Amino acid sequence: MEESKYTSRQQGRHKLVVDNREKVEISGVLNVDSFDDQEIILETEQGLLAMRGEELHIKHLNLEQGELIIEGFLLEFAYSEERSSRLKDRGKSFFERLFK
Repeated sequence: MEESKYTSRQQGRHKLVVDNREKVEISGVLNVDSFDDQEIILETEQGLLAMRGEELHIKHLNLEQGELIIEGFLLEFAYSEERSSRLKDRGKSFFERLFK
């Protein structure tokens, strides 16, 4: 049986649920790297996740359980699998690191 190309990336459980582009519930969150009202960058079980939007607010965060709830108007989601280079590229924006 052939192994799926996605199997090697699935280190842990991660779920992202978007409700009307106004609320997102995320599981499998390891760390919040940065946040402001327009961009939130997270480290998840599946790699880095950047979310862009307007008036973004973290409503619930529990890193022990890996849970995060964000409210605001969500415009964009982007994943990157680069975890190890994240520290050396700390001064660059997520999208500069994603598309280098």
